[in-house]
Amino acid sequence: MARIFITGSADGLGQMAAKILVGQGHGVVLHARNEKRGREAMAAVPGAETVLSADLSVIAEMKKLAGDVNALGAFDAVIHNAALGYQEQGRGNTPDGLPSVFAVNSLAPYVLTCLIKQPQRLVYMSSGLHTQGDVSLKDLTWKERRWSGYAAYADSKLHDLILSLAVARHWPDVLSNAVEPGWVATKMGGPNAPDNLQKGAETQSWLAVSEDVATKVSGRYFYHQREKNFLSGASDEGTQERFLKGCEDISGINFAIKSK
Repeated sequence: MARIFITGSADGLGQMAAKILVGQGHGVVLHARNEKRGREAMAAVPGAETVLSADLSVIAEMKKLAGDVNALGAFDAVIHNAALGYQEQGRGNTPDGLPSVFAVNSLAPYVLTCLIKQPQRLVYMSSGLHTQGDVSLKDLTWKERRWSGYAAYADSKLHDLILSLAVARHWPDVLSNAVEPGWVATKMGGPNAPDNLQKGAETQSWLAVSEDVATKVSGRYFYHQREKNFLSGASDEGTQERFLKGCEDISGINFAIKSK
């Protein structure tokens, strides 16, 4: 059986994926933004190994979380599920001076990818709204643009896709893919979202552990356990390198490029 770490698994799709994986007999480590949420997560997912707490809007806590994960030993898969929605708050600058949506949705997956010991599989949560993101990657942290929570969220989901593709290209022995869960009825999606919530969670867990031939791919974009086309600009190597360099400049953490 596999061992999986899931960010943002105190509720929503992350918690649902954790329950699926625990039910299948896999080892699952949860993540919540603070200890209170962590206790709630452990109560909601009986059978999970443990929970790690970290506020992913703060760079120092991203780094600490990576260290805590590594202290628990090797993982077969990491699901980067944690995210803030554009309706949850405004710009919300973090202690590092970053918009919270960028810090949690874009930078945290980059930092954790760089610092957590490489698993066999990586799963990144994107969104259909990535197609509305700014592929130029100018002004990643919204210092010059007029703030738009909707646009910042769309940018962040494009960033997650770009990161997953960059990892797939640079780390050929790791299966790295992105998932579009659909417009589902989570805290982020709202109660009237029409898409299949269960399918969103199932696709995460399926990519993390399944031995199906369809999961033994890298650099792909999935919706409800099927590959789906994505914004072509995300495949551009120059775009990917600009994103990696931008995150390195902000976080001070270098992305390790493996020789092929």
